[in-house]
Amino acid sequence: MPNLRTGGKILIDQLAIHGVEYVFSVPGESFLAALDALFDTPSIRIITCRHEGGAAMMAEAAGKLGGRPGVAFVTRGPGAANAMAGLHVAEQDETPMLLLVGLPPNGFEGRGAFQEFSLERMFASFVKWAAVVREAGRIPEFVARAMHLATSGRPGPVVLGLPEDVLETVVDASDAKPGRALDIAPPPDQLAALWGMLSDAERPICIVGGPGWSRQAEADLKTFASRFDLAVATAFRAQDYIDNSHPSFAGHLGIGIEGKLAAAVRSADLLVVIGAPLGEISTGGFTLLNPANPRQRLVHVRPSPDALNGLYQADLPIVATTAAFMRALASMDPPALRPWATLRRDLRLACEVWARPAGTAGGLSLARCIELASEKLAKQTIITNGAGNYAAFLHRHFSYKGFRTQIAPASGSMGYGLPAAIAAKLLQPSRPVVAFAGDGCFLMTAMELATAVQYSLPVVVIVSNNGMYGTIRMHQERHYPQRVIGTSLVNPDFASLARSFGAHGERVAHLDEFEPALKRAFASGGPAVIELSVDPEAITPQQSISALRRANR
Repeated sequence: MPNLRTGGKILIDQLAIHGVEYVFSVPGESFLAALDALFDTPSIRIITCRHEGGAAMMAEAAGKLGGRPGVAFVTRGPGAANAMAGLHVAEQDETPMLLLVGLPPNGFEGRGAFQEFSLERMFASFVKWAAVVREAGRIPEFVARAMHLATSGRPGPVVLGLPEDVLETVVDASDAKPGRALDIAPPPDQLAALWGMLSDAERPICIVGGPGWSRQAEADLKTFASRFDLAVATAFRAQDYIDNSHPSFAGHLGIGIEGKLAAAVRSADLLVVIGAPLGEISTGGFTLLNPANPRQRLVHVRPSPDALNGLYQADLPIVATTAAFMRALASMDPPALRPWATLRRDLRLACEVWARPAGTAGGLSLARCIELASEKLAKQTIITNGAGNYAAFLHRHFSYKGFRTQIAPASGSMGYGLPAAIAAKLLQPSRPVVAFAGDGCFLMTAMELATAVQYSLPVVVIVSNNGMYGTIRMHQERHYPQRVIGTSLVNPDFASLARSFGAHGERVAHLDEFEPALKRAFASGGPAVIELSVDPEAITPQQSISALRRANR
């Protein structure tokens, strides 16, 4: 019997075969046939978003949480351009993602069609694959390849363009079966070499991050770290890769790194880096390790050969998936002598001291609010955030309780927190979800609060309002004293703004108001926004604007 379907129906059937549960969409007329097919596909739920940037960030966050490509639909031209923010997060964070872009019909190309653009030229420089499907019968082939590429090796985003007539054409087409995920185990001789290097080391440190982690991989990491009594640091915005209360957790290689941890990485005689790409932030602007000739011996584990030795030449490069590598480490016997145990103990103590809030300027302490949230929120709570100086307080003072309690962009993208929270609540509805944002960060994607209200998603957004783009103001005060320009903000009443959307909203001006407000936000049963009225004087967890100005006199 012929399998006659529209291209739109073929597309939706193929997504269902690959286990897609949610499609994040800003509908365009090119996708009418696909939307019609979704009407009869209950296994896939469409989430109508308010901006393509928000939809793409939701898809990226879904990829982080589920390990399979998050999917977004956007329209041509301006819609595709708006989605680039989420694609960039996926590229920098090594997250599997599929962006589907509706295009003008075949035959209109090169004629200045409405919102026409060159998809391959626009995206090919930073996604894993960008292609246009010209024939409806080949949709299964393209989708299967896209899903494989998005998840294989170094994961990342893939973009497919779908001309309007391709989705409307009726053809006889067979579905393509989904590919099987690769599980690449480390060779025994390389594991033996690693054991030998650890046996010879006196100041080793393990650094974890990157793609392919899971709760089981975290459990294996804790087993390995405990048996070897080894210090473990997490890469930028990978703080949840090990329970922060674990005795081996030595801190976070992020912005404003703790001093003793930075010194320990510089002076280490062995770095065992598992999964992490060793980017600019995690290496302190490429100063903790010298790219030309690192003084530390380096074991670097990555999921594909092309992700190794591009910048740092490893003494022992290992191609392996994180899950397989961690299984191997968990069963490895430690050497009889472990002279690094004192280093692990000292770094752990320094990490605990560093996490305690110090006195900060102003009336409402963001650090203390975050410490309270860390103490009071359930262990399984998912914390999301975007970018800004407020995140330095969050990463320093919040203790992450286990894998995938943190969803944050290593790319440093503002506006990410709310879309990520929406995706997290959809994919894991039984877990509490809290997004942290700055005032500038929140208003980048605040329109997606309407999406949260529309789908009755009880996410809590905590907005730190200091009336400025804090990160840039900090750099201005430091590098161009008394020449502040372009960083002050005039903000709405965020609590009233939330209520206008139909969400719960309130404002907190004193520390003793925060915990009751947090309880009311969860009790509201729907989306909620808590605005923290933060003194702009407290520009970082350890610095004030006044101190910066005094230093520059």
